[in-house]
Amino acid sequence: MLSCCHARPKAANKKISDEPQTAPAISSNTETSTIRNYTIAESEDDLELKSTAPVPIHNRNRRTSVSAESMSPTALSTPFKPVVIPKSDSQKERIYASVKSNILFTSCDEEQLKTVVDAMTEKSVAAGDEIIKQGGVGDYFYVVERGELDVFVSKSGEEPIKVYQYSSGGSFGELALMYNAPRAATVIAKTEGVLWALDRVTFRMILMDTTSKKRRMYEGFLEELSLLSSLEAYERAKIADTLESQIFSNGQVVIKQGDIGDRFYIIESGEASVTKNIDGVESQFPSLKRGDYFGELALLNDLPRQATISAIGRLKVASMEKAAFVRLLGPVVDIIKRNMADYEKIKSLEQI
Repeated sequence: MLSCCHARPKAANKKISDEPQTAPAISSNTETSTIRNYTIAESEDDLELKSTAPVPIHNRNRRTSVSAESMSPTALSTPFKPVVIPKSDSQKERIYASVKSNILFTSCDEEQLKTVVDAMTEKSVAAGDEIIKQGGVGDYFYVVERGELDVFVSKSGEEPIKVYQYSSGGSFGELALMYNAPRAATVIAKTEGVLWALDRVTFRMILMDTTSKKRRMYEGFLEELSLLSSLEAYERAKIADTLESQIFSNGQVVIKQGDIGDRFYIIESGEASVTKNIDGVESQFPSLKRGDYFGELALLNDLPRQATISAIGRLKVASMEKAAFVRLLGPVVDIIKRNMADYEKIKSLEQI
């Protein structure tokens, strides 16, 4: 009998008693762009230029106010319908590459990035056009499709100096998407060109909508997991907010038998194969599909992986590390005490 798998009733999830792995969460307090040996930083105080010999530039006037708007997923009073601006495949690829490499979007998943790319609108500029002005209100984030743009910074009212130049693939203005903060620099088109722009409201709606959908989906999964069935709704919500999506291509190994694991996974979409080496013989077991989960023993102890799980085609999973689970919900033993029946069931499987 396989000690890492057991069947669940219909309409419930299958599970594999092994363990897993993933990424971070969106947070942006500063907007930075490396400029040769300078760095432009939009912060609470002002723009700061740092060279090889750092020379801090402080705002001698009043402090700049930076305010963040509510990002509560429940803030959406009406269903959000994402905007789709037609673009060629090559344009989408270029925008996607630029957005994905921007620090603001590093924690966005594939669906969120696709929605962001679809929502960006085309903006043609002529040489000499002022795209953003230092100290002005920031409402848009830009990706350069074509052309060159110069970046100027004025220190304490002095004559602006050129500190950088953007070209195709460059992006700027990300702080405007998260905060009501004034622009830290002036950007002027050096040549005619084309930009792709995303406004703050659309960006925030995309994040809130996708975050809300994810939370509901993950909470639904967690309610069906017998191991966590005794949790309160707010506890499941906390766990749901820490889950991160990962995508695996066909044949890619998610977890490997014998490895030490510290995460567990829930399959969001796709299918995964389950194999286990028993006395030198590779055995195949029923595959896992949407809603199935594995690796929950990582939340209870340090057992090595009991099987190898690999992607069949495109596989999307949500995972959470043990450290985050313990940090949010306290010692795992507290959960075990409230769910002894499942814990004893798992312990008995370990003896098989």
